Amino acid sequence: MAEVSEIIEFLKDRTGTDVVNEDSDIANDLGVDGDDYYELLSEFSKKYSVDISTCLWYFHWSEEGSWNSIGGSFFKSPDKRVTHIPVTPIMLAEFTKVGKWNLQYPEHSVPKRRYDIVINQFLILAFIVFIFYKCVS
Repeated sequence: MAEVSEIIEFLKDRTGTDVVNEDSDIANDLGVDGDDYYELLSEFSKKYSVDISTCLWYFHWSEEGSWNSIGGSFFKSPDKRVTHIPVTPIMLAEFTKVGKWNLQYPEHSVPKRRYDIVINQFLILAFIVFIFYKCVS
C-alpha cells in the first residue's frame, strides 16, 4: 500500500516532471502517452504489486503514432471512440490498497478488427510491391 505522496514521487522520477499534483492526469497534465504510458503503468504494477490486467488502455491514453495513420483518417482508433478517463496519483494510490486496477468502465463498443491498421498494412505492402516492381523493371 502506497501513500499519494509516494506515488507522486514515483511519477516525478519516471516522467521527469517537476510539478505533479494529487489530481494530475498522467496523459494530459504529465504528457505521458502511447508506449511510454504503458511502460510507466507496467513499472507501477511491478513496483506496487498491482494487477493491471483489467486496464483498458484506450480510455486513458492515445495510441503511439496515431497522428500519422492514414487508416486512422478513415476508421477511428479505439482511443478516439471513447471518452478519456484520467488516471491520477490518488487513483494509483487507491489501486495499491486493493492490489488491482479497480476501475469500472462505462458501456462502450470497440470493433474487434482494427480496420485503420489493416489499411496501413495494405498501403505498406502496396508500397513495397511498387518499389520491388520499379527495381526489377
